[in-house]
Amino acid sequence: MNDFATLSQRADAYEEKMSRELDYHVVKSRLHSLAEGDLSAPPSASSLMKGNPNARMLMIDDPRLPAMPEKPTLVDFFKLRFGPSMHLLQSARHAVKGGLPEKMVLACLLHDIAGVGFIRGDHGYWGAQLVEPYVDEEVTWAIRAHQVLRFYADEAAGYEYPQSYVTMFGPEYRPDPYIEEDYKRMRAHKWYMYGRQITVHDIYSFDPNVHVELEEFTDVIGRNFRQPEQGLGYDNSPVAHMWRAMIRPAKYL
Repeated sequence: MNDFATLSQRADAYEEKMSRELDYHVVKSRLHSLAEGDLSAPPSASSLMKGNPNARMLMIDDPRLPAMPEKPTLVDFFKLRFGPSMHLLQSARHAVKGGLPEKMVLACLLHDIAGVGFIRGDHGYWGAQLVEPYVDEEVTWAIRAHQVLRFYADEAAGYEYPQSYVTMFGPEYRPDPYIEEDYKRMRAHKWYMYGRQITVHDIYSFDPNVHVELEEFTDVIGRNFRQPEQGLGYDNSPVAHMWRAMIRPAKYL
């Protein structure tokens, strides 16, 4: 009887969830469609609503996603929006064990947040922009630079070109010209080693046997990430809209 009640409750909950979802039309962003090789025009609101006139275009929180708090913190994004982040946590712990200062531990923790929460291509540039108002300048610089420096070995610093890149991209792969130009500038920059340290402490082969909790870095985040009082996405910073895009990725307008 209890098992039946549990199954019935689950069925009711699922039906209610589907009903809530059907109250809104969800349209994929143009970038999402392009990433699937789809150049067709997105469906118009009028055509979607003609088939279901009682539904509305999604302009509020997406019921398919976990609800974000009113004033989201960086930790909230790690827990509720970023995809699997064990790679970042492992890299940050690696940096701690390597004796890096807290700012660089934070840079290792954040270096791929664009890839796990926003967009993969040029993720170092996007990631640096996401955190620029909230961290010290060298942290931003390092996150941006790692995007470039990871393609270039520096044996003196303890960094070799990852074998995994040979496997993924092929031995004939060469970085784009803009990467090459940035590399030349970054190699001569006074903060070169900040960016290089991220590549050294990056974890290029994910270790499924190592588990790291985000709570290990709560104090590091608290001391080195300037959390806006209004919450990420609502502080009127130059990048607030990017954080809002992660809070409501399917918002129609």
